[in-house]
Amino acid sequence: MPKPVLRTEICSKVAREVLLHSNREHPADQVLHETLANRSGLNKAERQEICRQVFAYYRWLGWLDAHAPLEQQINRALNLAARFKNDPNSFTADELQRAVPSWICSYVSTTEAWLRSLQAEPRLWLRARKGTGQKLARLLGNCAPAGDGALSDTLEYRGELDLYRTPEFHAGAFEIQDISSQIVGFVCNPRPGETWWDACAGEGGKTLHLSDLMNNQGLIWASDRIPWRLNKLKLRARRAGVFNYRAVVWNGGPRPPTRTMFDGVLVDAPCSGVGTWQRHPHARWTTSPEDVLELVSVQKHLLNVASSAVKPGGRLVYAVCTLTNAETSDVAKDFSARHPEFEPEPVINPILPQTPPSAELLLWPQEIGGNGMFIAHWRRKNPKPA
Repeated sequence: MPKPVLRTEICSKVAREVLLHSNREHPADQVLHETLANRSGLNKAERQEICRQVFAYYRWLGWLDAHAPLEQQINRALNLAARFKNDPNSFTADELQRAVPSWICSYVSTTEAWLRSLQAEPRLWLRARKGTGQKLARLLGNCAPAGDGALSDTLEYRGELDLYRTPEFHAGAFEIQDISSQIVGFVCNPRPGETWWDACAGEGGKTLHLSDLMNNQGLIWASDRIPWRLNKLKLRARRAGVFNYRAVVWNGGPRPPTRTMFDGVLVDAPCSGVGTWQRHPHARWTTSPEDVLELVSVQKHLLNVASSAVKPGGRLVYAVCTLTNAETSDVAKDFSARHPEFEPEPVINPILPQTPPSAELLLWPQEIGGNGMFIAHWRRKNPKPA
């Protein structure tokens, strides 16, 4: 089958349109999705080229002359991306500081390794149903498992298929889910028959993973403050054949949405998203220090409320896809100080099992090949006998 013709002028025009309409209130990936959805005449190659231009622009924005014409800036960004792909070492450590806003240096250790990882193209990760990773890899082709054991169901996809159109996707054989999010599920390690609360469930990626690990047995409460996210969760759950959940709108108020006491609670809290800056480069330039400080108070509040729903002997997991000290170890330290009834409990890092177990895991993109993630794990103490 011949390759579709790439109409470069149209691609450039649409990319510029996306860039001109992207801002803090309208993230580039959202504008890109909406723009492409309204352009039915674009072929697959053109859609890919438009995405390439938009993401290259924000990934290399620190190198661009803001006073130059936008088309010239895009071309400069594409040239820088090609140079990095062919010879990443041609960029010095000092030069790579341009990849992030200057304020982040006060919140994150901006190592050369992290900055280099930000400028690389993100990997695409799939989560196969438990125990079916090898079979799915054979069916799709171009898949590489992240490791042995549970990680054999975590697959990096390197092919060209439109995965959303594959029969395997429609049959619920896999989810597109970053490796760091899958590690959160492995740390939770829920057992069949347990009750769990996914307090900030969003569109349900981690809810579905918890259910898979539980063999669809037990019960998961999935809550979020935005109803349309839960509607998407329901659609995904139906496709995946997941039915052991209950979706409920919860705005993060002072009390949990149920009086149920849980074997485990996952708080995948709202955060600054610094860990996703490789995949969402536009966010580097719209996130502010004020965002971090505001979110810290939200995170502490959610942990405090969610912890009240953990039964004695149960577990509490805090996860954020960010790397700032304020939102990660500082929040965990504050919670431990305020809640002596919870004891930090070490867990094994599934991606680096040779490292000593720890109650806090800080997953760097350059180490796992995915989004940055922080995970903290506690167990509620059993009451002392009278």
